[in-house]
Amino acid sequence: MELRHLRYFVAVAEEGSLTVAAERRLHTAQPSLSRQIRDLEHEIGAQLLVRSPRGVELTEAGRVFLDHARLALAQVDAAREAARRAAKPLKPLFAVGFLSGQEVNWLAATTRVLGTDLQKIDMTVSSENSPELADGLATGRLDIAFMRREPNRPDLDYIQVASEPFVVVMPSDHRLATCQQVDVRELAGEVFIGGSSIAGPMRRAIEDYLAASGLDLEPAHRVHNLTMAMSLIASTRGVALLPAYAENFLPWSVTSRPLAGEPPRIDLVVGYSRTNSSPMLARFLSRVEQLRP
Repeated sequence: MELRHLRYFVAVAEEGSLTVAAERRLHTAQPSLSRQIRDLEHEIGAQLLVRSPRGVELTEAGRVFLDHARLALAQVDAAREAARRAAKPLKPLFAVGFLSGQEVNWLAATTRVLGTDLQKIDMTVSSENSPELADGLATGRLDIAFMRREPNRPDLDYIQVASEPFVVVMPSDHRLATCQQVDVRELAGEVFIGGSSIAGPMRRAIEDYLAASGLDLEPAHRVHNLTMAMSLIASTRGVALLPAYAENFLPWSVTSRPLAGEPPRIDLVVGYSRTNSSPMLARFLSRVEQLRP
């Protein structure tokens, strides 16, 4: 068994499709990928994936193997990153990741919390989606990340720093833009833009809220970042439920309104790996309460 077998298997499991994994993540031919998966299953002695009308699904053996495969890959990447850092013993590196768009709200607060330690470290900043941030923490590429709680990541710990309400986002000349607040039932019949599987925590929060409100809104489109959402809202005249920080990025053609009643909320957390022994991380976590407004 080689590392590439693990990477191929994880990619297929996460994408739910051999074709999508081959084309978008692994840049290889689908028949070749299928052979690699069969070789892996033959070596393990158990079927890991089964075909379904929706693509491929994990067997019980596959679900168990996926957790171990992710951990093994994370440990390899962490070892690689640790070796790279040891080879460059200059200023300590402190790598901070942000859920795309959240740096507008939290970068200044982060530098304030770091205080005079900023002069002693090289701080890097990246903007990514939440699953990518989780991978960055697990591999040691990131020290902290402002993100969502990602499921099935027992290697990570989280500290909540905010709870954001969702708002309705729509074209600026939409009929609901005349309202001070929007009753969610008014969204029935509208082109609805929902969250993709990459934005899992956001998608679940929206779907739970709609179900509790008695609404069955099937998204016409699914998005996993704000840029995609704004573009589709403007071009399709659709509506979306987005966390309130999205209001920092509204173009002139798009506006937002609060939801009537108690809106759904989603937590923003600082994530970190419990195996990260960085002294700078420990100091930052000791001051994390200073982040909160």
